[in-house]
Amino acid sequence: MTDLVQHSVRVIIAHQAPTGAYVASPQFPVYRYSWFRDGAFIAYAMDLVGQHGSARSFHDWAARTILRHARKAERAIEKAARGEPLGQDYLHTRYTLNGEEGPEEWPNFQLDGFGTWLWALNEHVQRTGMALTPDWQAAVTLIARYLSALWDRPCYDLWEEHPQYQHPYTLAAIYAGLRAAGALLGVHGRSLAGIADQVRRFVLTHGVREGHLVKQIPPPSDPAYQIDASLVGVATPYRLLSPDDPLIRATVARIEQELHCPGGGVHRYRADTYYGGGEWVLLTAWLGWYYTEVGEIGRAWEFLRWVEDQADAEGHLPEQVSGHLLAPRRYSEWKARWGPVAKPLLWSHAMYLILRCALRSA
Repeated sequence: MTDLVQHSVRVIIAHQAPTGAYVASPQFPVYRYSWFRDGAFIAYAMDLVGQHGSARSFHDWAARTILRHARKAERAIEKAARGEPLGQDYLHTRYTLNGEEGPEEWPNFQLDGFGTWLWALNEHVQRTGMALTPDWQAAVTLIARYLSALWDRPCYDLWEEHPQYQHPYTLAAIYAGLRAAGALLGVHGRSLAGIADQVRRFVLTHGVREGHLVKQIPPPSDPAYQIDASLVGVATPYRLLSPDDPLIRATVARIEQELHCPGGGVHRYRADTYYGGGEWVLLTAWLGWYYTEVGEIGRAWEFLRWVEDQADAEGHLPEQVSGHLLAPRRYSEWKARWGPVAKPLLWSHAMYLILRCALRSA
């Protein structure tokens, strides 16, 4: 197998469009778009490995795309102030590589990706010492207002499901984004810290059950929907809570108990049926990233080795693997609908790079 670090960098660069957008997965038709969520993590990974020009190009694309659709964001802010339904007035979660809306129906009202973009842009600025460009400043200002107005509205989660709920993961991404926007905008962003604190209080008041965070708000009665592996993001990297906070420790313990295959990877949540509910490469790397932050380096290396073992002969990492399915009867349904599991998935490669860099710094 090729060196997976260098190969991952090459895969990401090869599939970054001239516009700066990162395609989510080049071989998977419905993923031939650029997501703010995926792209923000990919840009962060590229900053970690010194590919700052690649990250900058993505942030340029993101800002241009936001400003291109600014009228929709403004209408959403106005409707939120009046307490009205948004209708179709909201920013999409994914766009074409040229920044256009996709023509097909998609669960597009998602807020976490914009919070994650603000977080990643701030990381880029801090690492490179760059000043905000005029487009960046305008886009940051607009998205900070957009998230401030809409944060308490139910929306689709990061898995593009369950739009009737609020989600602690999404709220943590918004929290981090508002804090980042405040840092980026300086004196003009002072009010954002107060809104971020409202978001944090809401999560801690409504998003906790039996001493751990829950997948959605209100907390579901079905235990199969109570824990989601993405909840690690509440701490790593969003810092709504610190990685060693007892609430995060208890949540990670539940993730380990319910969603981690011994010696294997990590599932999304127990009721997952997408491609049979396999083990997700990016989530396994993410949990390893968390363990580096709490000093459990041996555990982090275990997760890293598993991720590396999922690369094919070319070094490509998939979205998920199917060795231990939660709903095996549903695998063929998804394969017939959309083809084989997405591979390479750029977000998987990015999370691998993030874990590698975290271990190098530990």
